[in-house]
Amino acid sequence: MAAGRARVAASILDADLGNLAHAVGRAERSGADRIHLDVMDGHFVPNLTFGARTIRALRRRTRIPFDAHLMISEPGRYIDEFLDAGCDSITFHVEIDEPIEPTLRRIHAAGRMAGLALRPATPLAALEPYRALLDIVLVMTVEPGFGGQSFMRDVATDKVLAARGYIGHRLHGGEVHVDGGINRESAELVGGQAADVLVVGSALWVRGHDMGREIRLVRALADEGYQYGLNAGLPPTPRDAMITLASLPRSLASSLADELESGGIAVLLLRGDGARDGDEPEFVVLIPTAAEPMARERYGDRLAELAETAAAAQAARPPTAFAARRRTDR
Repeated sequence: MAAGRARVAASILDADLGNLAHAVGRAERSGADRIHLDVMDGHFVPNLTFGARTIRALRRRTRIPFDAHLMISEPGRYIDEFLDAGCDSITFHVEIDEPIEPTLRRIHAAGRMAGLALRPATPLAALEPYRALLDIVLVMTVEPGFGGQSFMRDVATDKVLAARGYIGHRLHGGEVHVDGGINRESAELVGGQAADVLVVGSALWVRGHDMGREIRLVRALADEGYQYGLNAGLPPTPRDAMITLASLPRSLASSLADELESGGIAVLLLRGDGARDGDEPEFVVLIPTAAEPMARERYGDRLAELAETAAAAQAARPPTAFAARRRTDR
């Protein structure tokens, strides 16, 4: 994974549709963080691309995450096909004329990330009824349907930062995506609006251009925009950086990990340096650095309670043979 905060999703809409497996492999080798799959039905938008069968075939060629953007009129009718095809996250449009909540819940039930996208003219308020179910908000900065359109700067400045309010319930993992006209000229602006994932399409598929360099430039410029626009000149915390939240006996560490994960925070448990004779081994509870402030705010009392429990249990244990020898030697 790349260092830094911003992530690049390579859209294959403008790639050679006759050789998509090669296009996906090239994007992966060039350093893209995920593949953005634009699915269009010729009805919701005036264009037709590919469907779940094509995605299923591509899934067998790579392990890079697949992010599907369904620009279709009836996502609820086809959602199981896209889940079965291997999409890791699925976003569809809030403007559709069918119930939205059941489809979001089906995506979650399959263990995938669920999101809603908005056309440029659709207000963010349209997301309000679904706020608690959103992992992703996708802000369109062009009219959906065709690649190569001009970036709508006013839409980005009006919506991208404000979109974070609709994923605030996610302590970790909620994402704001920006799609449309993203390249080295627009990356700094959207990064400065706290975009998490920049969907880059036509800029990657220009004949003769170095795709890897373009991806690195977009990512670096987005991080620079965030650094000087929102982070007081400090480099952004790398998205994959982890920090120690607690060090506890195994049973208490496992209990804390379950609570954190149920609250939406990713957890990694690592065995510590060891334990005294007869003691439970110590485990270090690691969480994403970006989630630490909210975790301490929400679970501060619980952390203190577990630390007291661990200290009391240790104090109540008889001294080990090693500790007894040390006292005798003195």
